[in-house]
Amino acid sequence: MSRRVSVIGLGKLGASMAAAIASRGHEVIGVDISQAAVDAVNSGRAPVQETGLADLIAANHDRLRATRNHAEAILESDVSFVIVPTPSDARGAFKLQYAAYAFREIGRALAQKPGYHTVVLTSTVLPGASRHGLLPILERSSGKKCGDGFGFCYSPEFVALGDVVRGFLCPDFLLIGEFDRRSGDVLEAHYRDVIGNAAPAARMSIENAELAKVSVNAYVTTKITFANMLAEICDRMPGGDVDVVSNAIGLDSRIGRRYLTGALGYGGPCFPRDNVALGFFSSSLGAAADLPGTIDRLNRGIAARAVSRVIEKVHPGATIAVLGLAYKPHSHVVQESQAMQIVEALVDRQYRVLAFDPLAGHEANQALGGRALVLDSIEACLRDAEAVLIATPDPLFAQLSADDFTRGHQRPVRVIDFWRQLAPALQGAPGIEYVAYGRGGAERAGRNPLAELWQDAVAGFSEGV
Repeated sequence: MSRRVSVIGLGKLGASMAAAIASRGHEVIGVDISQAAVDAVNSGRAPVQETGLADLIAANHDRLRATRNHAEAILESDVSFVIVPTPSDARGAFKLQYAAYAFREIGRALAQKPGYHTVVLTSTVLPGASRHGLLPILERSSGKKCGDGFGFCYSPEFVALGDVVRGFLCPDFLLIGEFDRRSGDVLEAHYRDVIGNAAPAARMSIENAELAKVSVNAYVTTKITFANMLAEICDRMPGGDVDVVSNAIGLDSRIGRRYLTGALGYGGPCFPRDNVALGFFSSSLGAAADLPGTIDRLNRGIAARAVSRVIEKVHPGATIAVLGLAYKPHSHVVQESQAMQIVEALVDRQYRVLAFDPLAGHEANQALGGRALVLDSIEACLRDAEAVLIATPDPLFAQLSADDFTRGHQRPVRVIDFWRQLAPALQGAPGIEYVAYGRGGAERAGRNPLAELWQDAVAGFSEGV
């Protein structure tokens, strides 16, 4: 069934949603306050950088257009998705001003529209924000009551930057917070026309859906942080191997292997702030907020502990190459990137830092303001490096050979691989001192902390009876 859809906000998620919906045969009109974004979509170009988006827009240009006029979009569609920024405030909650503006404009358009229209908020908000913050704006501006003249759902997506289109079209599940059954029925029917799998729908109250959204991200960050704790333990334990341990415990169906690769911490635009927001919300209700607060604190300390590990192995003032600057592979985003925090900390300690990222070089260079030298190739990075840090698990880095690191070097090059990608190629290679973070290796400086921990515990039993 063909539906007319409007998408308010043409950022990475909004533009990807619009293109994905159009690819399923629906007529889509996007709305954005940026004329540049509108012009890009109307000319068949992607308004933002996201994997696969440019091709998808070009292929479905005949069913996708954009405007700055909210009324035009609402009057010419049946379902509207609102995906505008909800940045964090000083408390850790999410600001609503951009959503409030969109809802006011949508309400004014609904005042002119006969018939039923479904409004769907996709932006991340905290429980109560939709019903008590945004819906009243929609009702006042439209002169209509929710459930009568229009329907409303809160339905966020669970997608990752760099994989938004695939994540939207093939979700693990559909989260639908519905004002009433009619609203939920309309939205679920729309999703069934669009998604490419039989994902189950979890339908619930608006508030429970708002809580479920931030809870998913907070739980994933807890799992990541646990894996990173294991990596640090194994790194300091003679013979420790975080991958061996993680592979074993991941076999337990209660745990699973996903997000259990211990290395550096999480970053990006969602995970850090959602954890903080859950802590704020818990505190505001008088519930315990210790867990999200502790996870956030531990994650923010990982980069500093990683730098301490580097300093143990690299002499002061050395030239260090950092491969990977985005918060994860296949992304241009450097927001809350652990690699960027490591670069800045090394520069502060007077190391000369060279850096490379296959996608995020420009963004990283702007953020660093010239403090480190962001280069255009891996080769240029490695040429003068005395030490190399593998800071993101980009597949491009996994293709490097020992020759790539030793070419032109007279002395051994130390490689600290936080993701253990290059162990098969570099472990034991001539001219390379390879350190796989999360693998403890042999005793350090003749000490075995395991022996020291337990030798006194059996004192008096080591000799014969």
